Amino acid sequence: MRQRETWLDFLRVTACFMVMVVHGTEPFYLGGDGALILTPTDAFWVAVFEGLCRCCVPLFLIASSYLQFPLHYTPGEFFKRRVVRILIPMVLWTLVYALVWGEPVENLKGLLLNFNYAAGHLWFVYMLAGIYLVMPMLSPWAEKVSRKELSVYLGIWIFTTFIPTIRAAAGGEAPLIQAADGLPAPALFPLWGEASWNPFGTFYYLSGFIGYLLLGLYIRKYMENTRRVASLGWVMFLLGFLSIVSGLLFQFSETPGAFPLSGGLSLAVYWESPILFCGFPVLLTSLGLVLVFRRMACHSERSEESMRSEESFVYRHIILPLSKAGYGMYLIHMLVLVRFSGLFRDWLGLGADGVLGVWTTPVQILATAFCSFVVVGLVAVLLQRIPKAGKYLMG
Repeated sequence: MRQRETWLDFLRVTACFMVMVVHGTEPFYLGGDGALILTPTDAFWVAVFEGLCRCCVPLFLIASSYLQFPLHYTPGEFFKRRVVRILIPMVLWTLVYALVWGEPVENLKGLLLNFNYAAGHLWFVYMLAGIYLVMPMLSPWAEKVSRKELSVYLGIWIFTTFIPTIRAAAGGEAPLIQAADGLPAPALFPLWGEASWNPFGTFYYLSGFIGYLLLGLYIRKYMENTRRVASLGWVMFLLGFLSIVSGLLFQFSETPGAFPLSGGLSLAVYWESPILFCGFPVLLTSLGLVLVFRRMACHSERSEESMRSEESFVYRHIILPLSKAGYGMYLIHMLVLVRFSGLFRDWLGLGADGVLGVWTTPVQILATAFCSFVVVGLVAVLLQRIPKAGKYLMG
């Protein structure tokens, strides 16, 4: 009997909904010249929803690592599957975004170098492709690594999640360097080998999203699935949530001036420093939620026969189809979400002056996320079921 760990399907579906909550929240702090928060009420709800849902992207990576790392087949077969599953749908929907948002001619020219910035969520696919490129190289090591060795590398990576905080605390008069990617951004305080001629410091190669690949491997191989571990997961999630909320509210409070708070893109970058995907608070919420989901479905490895039972009706007809179409949902959801976001803003108004008073903002965010999730999920599942073409459209 083929076994399926159904808790990962529930986790992926939850992560899909979280993505839509995060993107439904963004209009309440991103706007104007780059950053805009209209009221203290909006600032509070932005902090709450980001604290709850910012772990969405790491959850996808941990789930992928848990299932696929180390590789179960040859690198050639792995890349062949990834091209069909990831790259072809990404190319198709990137072209759609380029044609329907902004200036099509300029968008199409830009696609030779990067994704269409109007469809900013597509950054995730490029990052994911980079992770997949190194998986075959790391797989032989992952098959043999001991718990102690893996713990050392994970410990180093966890340390790197504090580097943004260390940079901010260091400051001072030392010469600054630009980020390694060369994009316009605030200069960085150099640390551990970094300099104006060398942005690739000691921890550059063990930082970033690669750590979630190692974390998924560690959870599967070495972490027990017990009530005690799940309780620890709840504690981690709560600590991460409180850290994000307090961090964001502090950033907002440190912004000069009264509400509405506004500024350029650099201000938005400053505000988002507590919610970096590879920062420690988001790591805590991500790991905590994975441990909770894993325990909630501790008997979730079901055979095909058990999945036909009546008690698994919701799983078979809702969760499993949505999980299989999750990548497609991610690709297309912004086409729908921006419409719902604008629609609910028109209906309910803004901030405390809206129809529902202080509850206007959270209702708008949740209504946008829920309606988008339902519509996008239905469309993605139907498109994926188109014979032959479905896998190229939705992955």
